[in-house]
Amino acid sequence: MNYTTLRYDVADNILTLTLNRPDHLNAFTVEMAGELIDAFNRASDDDEVRAVVVTGEGRAFCAGMDLSTGGNVFGLNEALNPTLEDMENRLDDPEIINGVRDTGGRVTLAIYDCNKPVIAAINGAAVGIGATMTCAMDIRLASEHARIGFVFNKIGITPEACSSWFLPRIVGISQALEWVYSAEILTAEHALAGRFVSAVVPADQLLEEAYKIARRIARHSPVAIAMTRQMMYRCSAQAHPIEAHKVDSLAIFYASRNSGKEGVKSFLEKRAPVFEDRTSVDMPDFYPWWE
Repeated sequence: MNYTTLRYDVADNILTLTLNRPDHLNAFTVEMAGELIDAFNRASDDDEVRAVVVTGEGRAFCAGMDLSTGGNVFGLNEALNPTLEDMENRLDDPEIINGVRDTGGRVTLAIYDCNKPVIAAINGAAVGIGATMTCAMDIRLASEHARIGFVFNKIGITPEACSSWFLPRIVGISQALEWVYSAEILTAEHALAGRFVSAVVPADQLLEEAYKIARRIARHSPVAIAMTRQMMYRCSAQAHPIEAHKVDSLAIFYASRNSGKEGVKSFLEKRAPVFEDRTSVDMPDFYPWWE
């Protein structure tokens, strides 16, 4: 797929995914949603990619939904009257996909399902979907110029992009509600104090700091990393730790027979491990266990 709203660049096992509508502050469109879904699915299946860094071209990360488009700006079909039953039974019906489902949510679900760790390098304004899409990313760094806003209630709509699931898990329910209720624009320091981002970095150092983290990830077993990512998200949402124990047991059993052997051998030989496993062919047979 050729992208018109993104750049997809892979080097040294790191994908840099750049939102690329700088003249519009990288505002989100339905087209961008489709391209992001494709890009994350592609990265998930690409053995050359071991970590993903997402950033924005120019002075913004993503200024939210492009509200200048005609008709329903969210790309929804107002002639429909969908029900919860439709969402339960017709979720993958083209009419529901194209006319009802939140495009931002489809993007964050693609991120959630991705086998590769995702790092957000928030270089400027990240508002609305620009903020909520990063909730599905594993690590968030912000430049000193970043401004983050969950501004939905201000314009009479509700949070989207599965942020009602992600955001409270990141910052806690009380902090999440305060930010969404108030719809205020947060400074980078405010986001750091709320533990939404892990660091605030000078603008000219932001990408390099993101790459440092990505490089540390990329040197490890890609299968172990992919398993770990899904285990953390999915098992932490279970009602009892016994569910995590079931998955953990199978995961370490199969890892100990494969990449774990190289890991132990390299430790005993006092050298860096060389992991040759690939997510495309070497995932254990029980993966994905949630399907």
